[in-house]
Amino acid sequence: MSTVLVVEDSVTQREMITDLLKGSGLTVTVANDGVEALEKIQDHRPDLVVLDIVMPRMNGYEVCRRLKADPKTQNVPVVMCSSKGEEFDRYWGMKQGADAYIAKPFQPKELIGTVKQLLRG
Repeated sequence: MSTVLVVEDSVTQREMITDLLKGSGLTVTVANDGVEALEKIQDHRPDLVVLDIVMPRMNGYEVCRRLKADPKTQNVPVVMCSSKGEEFDRYWGMKQGADAYIAKPFQPKELIGTVKQLLRG
């Protein structure tokens, strides 16, 4: 079974995403911000990361850059999931190495479909 790390500082969003992913048969771990996410990833590498962008301590762009720069984690797919939905935000997210970019509010089907597709990858 695949493990997904959900990195989201909003409790409501984090719980919603976690419930959606668990409901489709995935194991989910969570982190409240970028620093905690990097610590968790070092301890136990997930199969995929769902990453918010605007967070305290370290933003999602920085987390993504660090994951993609590290040979141990560079192949872990990253789905950026953010309220920053402008074309530039999407472009910048992909430029940091994200494998997919979903703007909030999103359709549950869109998130699940994207995650499942990348896990099959």
